[in-house]
Amino acid sequence: MASDAAPSPAAGYTAFGLRAEAEKIEPGLHVVATPIGNLKDISFRALSTLAAADAVIAEDTRVTKNLLAHYGISTPLVAYHEHNAKVIRPHLLARLESGAALALVSDAGTPLVSDPGFKLVQEALKKGVHVTSVPGPSAVLAALVVAGLPTDRFFFEGFLPHKSGPRRARLAELAPVPGTLVFFESPRRLSETLADAAAILGPRSAAIARELTKIYESVRRGRLDELSDALATEEPPRGEIVLLIAPPEAGAAEAAEADLDARLTEALDSYSVKDAASVVSAATGQPRRQVYARALQLAAERGK
Repeated sequence: MASDAAPSPAAGYTAFGLRAEAEKIEPGLHVVATPIGNLKDISFRALSTLAAADAVIAEDTRVTKNLLAHYGISTPLVAYHEHNAKVIRPHLLARLESGAALALVSDAGTPLVSDPGFKLVQEALKKGVHVTSVPGPSAVLAALVVAGLPTDRFFFEGFLPHKSGPRRARLAELAPVPGTLVFFESPRRLSETLADAAAILGPRSAAIARELTKIYESVRRGRLDELSDALATEEPPRGEIVLLIAPPEAGAAEAAEADLDARLTEALDSYSVKDAASVVSAATGQPRRQVYARALQLAAERGK
């Protein structure tokens, strides 16, 4: 009869009634995806790798400790985050060069996406260390496949600037991207971000994916202006947010250029090139440098 006690990593472990062995893994850095909410989303290969590694490198050891404990895995944990990375990274690289097998995880999802793992992987590769991926959950892809927006092309931006001015400027830069835009966003800033996105990108389709794979998972779909108006009158949502925005429609870039030219032409009737660029940049949210460059072109054409 099987014991209720969690077996040691060397003996393997039980998951969902099936037995997954902690098979020996080759030396190197193993980049392991972990659940973004539902612990059942872990793969058998990920569990085996975490159990067999010499150590698990974790952004927040408290989060990863809960995951390992859930599956009876007792591999030592090493904290590696933006505050200690410069100090810890050389020690990790030395272990890897000496033949250790280390597993790298983030708090949730696929490592290197909005976490400090990139530099570790980059430097490990420079030193000739074997780096391999153990794929699995990703908030970006999980949101993309349920949003109902085009999936053939997408651009992951991560977090937008916190303040409206820089945020609008970045959205204007992203406006021509011919794919679905994917952002992480704080619940308390979501309403303001939607308002800025609606102002800069127009009435594009969008989706707000919240608490993916968790009990209160929800996906809210609609036009940017509709979502912006709705969120403006509601309490900020709770939980982790992924915001997705549809790509521009055919001809949208040309229309945006025509609108910019019309605004600049009107402004140049009353202002200097420098001031006209400032006025139009403030009104549209487009980067002042780009608007100024176009204003110079239009002014030169008028002077011919």
